[in-house]
Amino acid sequence: MWAADNWKDYEVIDCSGGEKLERWGDYILLRPDPQVLWNTPKTDPRWKHLNAHYHRSSKGGGEWEFFHLPEQWSIRYKELTFHLKPFSFKHTGLFPEQAANWDWFSKLIRNALAENPDREIKILNLFAYTGGATCAAAKAGAAVTHVDASKGMVTWAKENAASSGLADAPIRWIVDDCVKFVEREIRRGNHYDAIIMDPPSYGRGPKGEIWKIEDNIHSFIGLCSKLLCKKPLFFLVNSYTTGLAPAVLTYMIATEICPRYGGTVVSDEIGLPCTSSGLILPCGSSGRWQNIKK
Repeated sequence: MWAADNWKDYEVIDCSGGEKLERWGDYILLRPDPQVLWNTPKTDPRWKHLNAHYHRSSKGGGEWEFFHLPEQWSIRYKELTFHLKPFSFKHTGLFPEQAANWDWFSKLIRNALAENPDREIKILNLFAYTGGATCAAAKAGAAVTHVDASKGMVTWAKENAASSGLADAPIRWIVDDCVKFVEREIRRGNHYDAIIMDPPSYGRGPKGEIWKIEDNIHSFIGLCSKLLCKKPLFFLVNSYTTGLAPAVLTYMIATEICPRYGGTVVSDEIGLPCTSSGLILPCGSSGRWQNIKK
């Protein structure tokens, strides 16, 4: 498992009874987590001193209960700063486990620029949400095209970029359906050195376009492969969909990318260290292709 173990402003303090106790900067949040199937003694006193608690409803969804939590606050990861706020369906606007991937591709970008300082590395970030990967790639020196169907998420991502000192970085901000955008980019003849995608299990585009990951992900990976340059740097697919195992990500990426570009695909779970137990809490899977041989 790839663990996001370089955080200082975030930690999973404890996990028990379907919930995880987290520290987001100075604030303690308790949120449900379907992976936490075990019950352990809740010995940490912060279980009883929360700033917010998301209660899941038996009918689906849920709601927040707040105890002295600001409407918005910030945390840092290395050189990056992210704005957080609790909003519908338990989220805060950031998936901290993705830092494991940020570190991986940031190193690839920096190494490529060290070998050729004049090279422009163009990254396409699809289903880009609030811009964690966009900020990490831009901070490493890449030019990023950030695409998300939600105008609100793109606005939030711009705020994160500005807070991270990237207001003037070469980032294109696109509000669009990701599939439609990729199809247009292919027709335009544009190419990228790397592609990042973090597709939802289910979603709708700005004009009602339906996305269902089981039906669409393989063909979409194949479509995106047409946007890669002659010697691409990497291709990253993230998934939070239950049942989409790492091996499935490997097979899909290898089927579409390797026959054309060679290289190697490695997939695994990503996770977050739990301070109380020392275990790694699984938080989805990622498939990574890069232009190297095993």
